[in-house]
Parts: sequence; C-alpha cells; structure tokens
Amino acid sequence: MVISLTVNGALRECEVASSTVLADVLRDTLGLQGCKIACDQGVCGACTVLVDGNPVAACSSFAFVSDGCAITTVEDLKQNGLLHAVQSSFLDNSAFQCGFCTSGMILSIVALLRAHPDPDDATIRDWLGGNVCRCTGYGAIVEAVRNAIPAHALEHA
Repeated sequence: MVISLTVNGALRECEVASSTVLADVLRDTLGLQGCKIACDQGVCGACTVLVDGNPVAACSSFAFVSDGCAITTVEDLKQNGLLHAVQSSFLDNSAFQCGFCTSGMILSIVALLRAHPDPDDATIRDWLGGNVCRCTGYGAIVEAVRNAIPAHALEHA
C-alpha cells in the first residue's frame, strides 16, 4: 500500500507492507537515522518521533497508522543552522553520555514543553517515563529541561 506522510515538513509517499513499522520507513526508506532502534518493542523510547506533535514509539507503530500525519524527527529540530533550545540545553548541561537515547528523549521533551510550557520536576519525569537512559541517572536531563524552558518560550513566542 502507498501512504502519504509529511516528514519534517516535506510530503513523502512511501510504499509499505501492512507489517512495516514507522521506524523502518524513517530509517530505511527516508534515511533519517535519528530514530534509533533498540528494544523493537516500544519500551525504551530511543525510536521516539512526534506524530502530529505527540511522542510515538516508531518501532512499534505500524506505518500505515500514520498515513496523512505530520512526522517530526530530531533532524528537523535544527532551524537556520541553530540547534533547538532543548538540543542546546542538553549540550550545555551534559545531559547525555552515550547519546543513544538522546534523540528520542529530546523529542519527548519538545512535546512536553509545547503542552506544558513551565513543567515542574514531577511532570518532567512523568513525561520522560517512556524514555529509558541507562547512563545518566536523569538528574542532568531534568536540569537540561529546566534550563531550556526560557529559551523554548522565546522560540515559540
């Protein structure tokens, strides 16, 4: 079947089998490697992308379900040569070690800040519940989110 997706602002048509998952379309068909594959069960969050603005585990979401949807990957966050506020804050706060979970984590945080512009620590941790990081212990990640809030607000004012 042929599906139509708006991926990072560009309309894309892709031929997929009914069993094809969104992560395979993004990685293998479109070459967007920011969507990582780790658990293949939608548990770790490394494959998180935004589908119509909502975080989705792309490794366990059938591609045909996203037909007609807008997909945002981490590759789209950098605009006009500048990193997104959350990406910059992750760098400034050393909020990653190996970096494997980082793209999915950042996309979840972007969705969080769009829904809750000034989240408290409990809300931040709750939204990150679907993103597993085995390296950092989450302290630096929560700090990065807190530090990204003012810049994110300016970007979206």
